[in-house]
Amino acid sequence: MKRNLLTLIIGAVLILIFALLLFTFQVRKSEVAVVTTFGKPTRPVVEPSLYLKWPWPIQKVYKFDQRIQTFEDKFREGFTADNNTLLTAVYVGWRITDPKTFFPKFADGSVAAAERMLEGLLSHAKGAVVGKHSLSDFVNADEKQLKFDTIEAEIKALVESQLRTNDCGIKVEFLGIKRLGLPESVTQTVFDRMTSERKVLADRYQYEGEAEAQKIRSAAERQAADKLSEADSQAIRIRGLGEEEATRLLPAFEQNPALANFEFRLKALEQSLKEKATLIFDERTPPFDLFQGFVTNRNSR
Repeated sequence: MKRNLLTLIIGAVLILIFALLLFTFQVRKSEVAVVTTFGKPTRPVVEPSLYLKWPWPIQKVYKFDQRIQTFEDKFREGFTADNNTLLTAVYVGWRITDPKTFFPKFADGSVAAAERMLEGLLSHAKGAVVGKHSLSDFVNADEKQLKFDTIEAEIKALVESQLRTNDCGIKVEFLGIKRLGLPESVTQTVFDRMTSERKVLADRYQYEGEAEAQKIRSAAERQAADKLSEADSQAIRIRGLGEEEATRLLPAFEQNPALANFEFRLKALEQSLKEKATLIFDERTPPFDLFQGFVTNRNSR
């Protein structure tokens, strides 16, 4: 009796599991799904959860990875606006945003088929955008003249426009230029042009440097002239004061030459003793002969 009960329980559990497998399906966070009824897409599922469905052949569930998928087109030749040949390769990151639209557009939601379509769209968009720009926008000695961001944005916008027009259920998340190349026939021409552009830049920087140096020299010369002028003014003023003082003292010195001689020797002695110093001198040599009487008086004491 117990064995029969256990068998019934196991059988019920298996039937329940089988029913769950038949009537439910789970969508993970990294997935999107589409439910088909008799082969036609009827319900998109974009949120992760457990869902109910009718068993096959009534309904069937197709699941797709909704994470960003990367793709790179082929390294192809194109012509720039100035008729130069340029090889380019573009990478793109895309993901499925509408599984109900994506599923019938590409046979059973084939990612390979979607990438083949993307390759065609990229080739067309890349050729159109490259043809609008000159070679100097791609290859330039001055990096400020490069326009990679603008070119990538234009290619991305053109691809997105085509995807919306074709209603593919796909969104391009990012796009960029991966590789650039030049055919051997134009490589030397490009190098020569880059050399010429470098020389133009070097000449411009040299001219700017010389102009700046001339400004500095002119400023220095003006400052020197100002200093000399100020020094000349000071010298004239001092000479004037000296001549005024000489004019004032000249009558007294003419009347008493000995006083003038004493004054000159005293000033010379004052100049010698302006700073702390030790003097070794001959007391008979002017102006140090002024010390003769002083030394005699000290000895007599």
